[in-house]
Amino acid sequence: MPRFRRILVPHDFSDHATKALAFAADLVAPGGRILVLHVVVPFAPVTGIPATADAVTYLSPGELIRTAKRQLDRVVAKVFPAGARDHVDAKVVIGDPHRRIIEASHGMDVIVMSTAGRTGLSHLLIGSVAEKVVRHSAIPVLTMRAGLRRASRHQRSRTSPAVAATAAVR
Repeated sequence: MPRFRRILVPHDFSDHATKALAFAADLVAPGGRILVLHVVVPFAPVTGIPATADAVTYLSPGELIRTAKRQLDRVVAKVFPAGARDHVDAKVVIGDPHRRIIEASHGMDVIVMSTAGRTGLSHLLIGSVAEKVVRHSAIPVLTMRAGLRRASRHQRSRTSPAVAATAAVR
């Protein structure tokens, strides 16, 4: 199985993203590093609706980042044993997910990420962060589709785990 020295793993706190992180752990070369990135999506305030003190809670960007970082650190601790966390960095940023992922990919060898598996109208309206990353990335992107069942032992013996995922190289 190929090994990579610098792996970026975008994480949205879904179970599928945690599975992609565990998969990336198997791909990192000895002495390599994994950057786990969570992007907090900014939102514009809704106008035209009267706001009451009870209805609106303001969280500063710093508070959003600190809260997400604590959650991301818990995910990393769940996936990696204490001695293996030395080669893992967790980072939280605010912005457009696909753009911040592309920015973070500079200097990396590969991006390993899950996809939500949206199809049809929801895919058309919401779009796919993974699809945009694949389209704009200058480095290989290994996408792992949500809901993919594990292969049987017979299938695994004939197919590498990387083949079970979708590899997109630009």
